Amino acid sequence: MIRAAGVAEVTDTDFETEVLGSELPVLVEFTADWCPPCRQMGPVLTALAAEEGERLKVVQLDVDTNPLTTNAYKVLSMPTFMVFRGGEPVRSMVGARPKRRLLEELTDVL
Repeated sequence: MIRAAGVAEVTDTDFETEVLGSELPVLVEFTADWCPPCRQMGPVLTALAAEEGERLKVVQLDVDTNPLTTNAYKVLSMPTFMVFRGGEPVRSMVGARPKRRLLEELTDVL
């Protein structure tokens, strides 16, 4: 998987600990190597992680190697972004978007 700099990778194994058990809200990008829009989001996620790291944890999950989590949340399109707070998904967004728009969509969950 092509990881965005400064963005952790989560797996089926550690999803519960890293995402559901996080004290901060978590933005999860469900991504895949074969997905061009996912690659476009790399710099956006890197910037977001750097700027909002105090308030928001940003992670990536490779859908091809983590089918359990992908199926559990019925993720069908890449990239799908989900925000988890207190162990629950509170927001879901599908498709690449500029950082400004992504930040706007996260305002009420941060």
